[in-house]
Amino acid sequence: MQVLAYGTSTDAHDEYLRMSEAVTRASLIKLVKGVISCFIQEYLRRPKDDDLARLLHVGAERGFLGMVGSIDCMHWQLKICPTAWARQYAGRSGKPMIILEDVASYDLWIWHAFFGTPDSCNDINVLQQSPIFGDVLSGRAPNVSYVVNG
Repeated sequence: MQVLAYGTSTDAHDEYLRMSEAVTRASLIKLVKGVISCFIQEYLRRPKDDDLARLLHVGAERGFLGMVGSIDCMHWQLKICPTAWARQYAGRSGKPMIILEDVASYDLWIWHAFFGTPDSCNDINVLQQSPIFGDVLSGRAPNVSYVVNG
């Protein structure tokens, strides 16, 4: 858990936890697989037709016709970044950063999350790499119409 929470390497805990790097990594993988298997049916999935209908209905009630959720990008500083990647992931501050893109609905249900885009990318590059816009371009996204400014 500390590897996930603090972004440390797996071999940084051998003294503290008395676990080897291999055991720490195996434990982390087992934890992540457990979380995925436990939550995949309800939370780690694309919205179904009834989910979309509910989201569109609530959006319309709130004055946002055709809005499923809100997309946002967040810049996240990397505490540990491989030296070979440091320049590629350097943001305006010169520190290595990644961009997290997510789509959340009004009830804070995260329907889409995409990590790892280098901070040196601009918004257009993020959208080009985003799997959510890949679905739109390939025709797999739901057909939703919306109105902007009347």
